[in-house]
Amino acid sequence: MQVIADLKALWPLRDFRKLFAVRLVSQTADGMFQAGLATLFFFSPENASTATGVAAAFAVLLLPFTIVGPWAGVLLDRWRRRQVLVVGNLVRVGLTALIATIMLTAGVTPAVYVLALINLSVNRFLLSALSASLPRTVDGPLLLTANSLTPTFGAAAAGIGGAIGFVIGLVLPAGRGKDAAALVVAAFVMAAAAALATRLGKDRLGPDERAGAAQLRAQLGLIFSGFVVGAKYLLARRTPARALGIMAVHRFLYGVTFIASILIARNLLSDPANTDDGLKTFAAILGASALGFFAAVVVTPVLARLTGPQVWIVLCLVLAAASQLLLATSSSRAMVLSAATLLGLAAQGAKIAVDTIVQRDTDDEYRGRAFALYDVLYNAAFVGAAALGALTLPDTGYSQGLFVVLAVGYAAGALLYGLASRGVGSTAVAQEPVTA
Repeated sequence: MQVIADLKALWPLRDFRKLFAVRLVSQTADGMFQAGLATLFFFSPENASTATGVAAAFAVLLLPFTIVGPWAGVLLDRWRRRQVLVVGNLVRVGLTALIATIMLTAGVTPAVYVLALINLSVNRFLLSALSASLPRTVDGPLLLTANSLTPTFGAAAAGIGGAIGFVIGLVLPAGRGKDAAALVVAAFVMAAAAALATRLGKDRLGPDERAGAAQLRAQLGLIFSGFVVGAKYLLARRTPARALGIMAVHRFLYGVTFIASILIARNLLSDPANTDDGLKTFAAILGASALGFFAAVVVTPVLARLTGPQVWIVLCLVLAAASQLLLATSSSRAMVLSAATLLGLAAQGAKIAVDTIVQRDTDDEYRGRAFALYDVLYNAAFVGAAALGALTLPDTGYSQGLFVVLAVGYAAGALLYGLASRGVGSTAVAQEPVTA
């Protein structure tokens, strides 16, 4: 099996193994934490039973990091990324423990929502640090392989963590203890991720040049200009800018379908009054998407090497269009799960290729800002999808016309990106970098 061969090729790289372990453990904790949020935000009896409610919940979850993302990028190009992984996970331990304490003593208060938003923002910062660090442990042709394995196995780890959190919620009796239990376990796992990160050398993950305290204070004062310089650099390099642009389009279209799937699971394929039943149905949809993610890690290293990452992105967009046409034919459970599998393959396959292009064609001193911009676009696109979903989706989540429109959007994205990428080979584009 290709994935086994890929793991064997990467396994001799000791620092890759250490970074990989940090990602897996950290994202397992993410899954546990987010399982609690999913219940709280989307499947509690009083919350998010309408398209507008789901859209508002996603806006609350994602807007904060969209705003702080520019700061994250500059900091990742100034701070030791290994220290970011250690300290960031420890900060999450404290935040998660505090949330659990509040839920045990006072229940779900506004403070829980505020602390959850901060926790999610730190998490996105950590994911940017992991992506920016990967090329420091893997290079050459193995980078594409590493990009196909690490985020996909990370997503699988998050799925396992979510399943653990879901099971904890099922076996414990209703009450404040049930709400806080998964968070307490998640805090211990986050602490383990911080401990694993200490196995890497402090300077192993870069950046090579770091600002001193005075320089950092000055840089923070010029944070916006630093982010703009990073964006100009990416535009000058062309290939990473185009990759980020098409991923934002993909994320926007994917986000509409994701929001629809929550409503379909809760209000169409389940009894709206039975939120546990809706949560189980949504878990099945996520499981189908996970199958697609796993398929992507198997086929992407093989096919993307044959086609090049740009052509592979085009093919993934075409597959995503097909998934939406399939969904438009029927709202049956089998069709919804089939479409979720295809869309999962398309989304993860495209993301692997985009990650590779951005990492390969971006110099290390700009890589942190590149992945922070990636996250800003990623989350802003999802917030835009939430707004579109609120305006166009019925409360059942199913709209044949909208799914056809999404299919057309994917097809148009494939055409435009394919035309823009004509003549681009498998190596980095030789452009003069923009200096800071």
